[in-house]
Amino acid sequence: MSDNKLAKRGLGRGLSALMADMDLDGGPAGPAAATRDRTLVPIEQITANPDQPRRSFDPEALQELAASLKQRGVLQPLIVRPHPQDKGLYQIVAGERRWRAAQMAQLHDIPVIIREMSDTEVLEVAIIENIQRADLNAIEEAASFRQLMERFGHTQERLAEALNKSRSHIANLLRLLSLPDSVQDMVKTGKLSAGHARALITAQNAPQLAQKIVEKGLSVRDTEEMVRNLDQSGTKPARKSSARAHDKDADTRALEADLSAHLKMKVDITHVGTEGGHLTVTYRDLDQLDRLCQLLGGQS
Repeated sequence: MSDNKLAKRGLGRGLSALMADMDLDGGPAGPAAATRDRTLVPIEQITANPDQPRRSFDPEALQELAASLKQRGVLQPLIVRPHPQDKGLYQIVAGERRWRAAQMAQLHDIPVIIREMSDTEVLEVAIIENIQRADLNAIEEAASFRQLMERFGHTQERLAEALNKSRSHIANLLRLLSLPDSVQDMVKTGKLSAGHARALITAQNAPQLAQKIVEKGLSVRDTEEMVRNLDQSGTKPARKSSARAHDKDADTRALEADLSAHLKMKVDITHVGTEGGHLTVTYRDLDQLDRLCQLLGGQS
């Protein structure tokens, strides 16, 4: 099944099947569903998905989970599909962490829910399962949102509805992807919070300001005030641009945020009466300019 066809069907059969059987953030959706579809499978017949987006698993957390599984067993079944190449085996769609811990606990059988899914649907479900995990940082979560939007054609509104998140939450996280890589890395490592990073999105010298925030231990409110003061002390064109941005309607600002998140570059939209307007894309370096040219030329 093509990505376009899957996108037209909403969030895809894979996600629908997964959410019908279990709560991604908790236990099974209901005793009846778990009893009807739950199947015990020898653990050696289950294999990992090589395209699983999440590549790292905390060894200490796995040991804790293994100890729990050894005592109580696997209460929440894995979602698997028949292996696309090896008959008699099953490939994990959701639950690789439990599978790894079950191996460490030396369990012989593990409960699963078997579903027929295409490669595209498996990837979609794997991304959404990762989004539901509490330990994702803001940049990882934003990158997952962007992957769902770019690969499967999902809108912010549809993601918000399916994932039980607000559209503003998704939009604000996507805007973080327009920040320089060095600032994004500081969010990934926990040196900066998502709130600090959001305050730096409009700043011209975000990497330098981010370092200053870390060194001085500034709060989010202090950071917002610092960026605001820098904007006010800038050149006249910068103040005019800031004033124009303040006058923009919510739809225009949301469109700017969406384009900025998609391009990973700052986008400014200015309407000139009813005759049209200007769209300005600001790139940081020649690599970004080259990427912009590829995008405009229809290359991925």
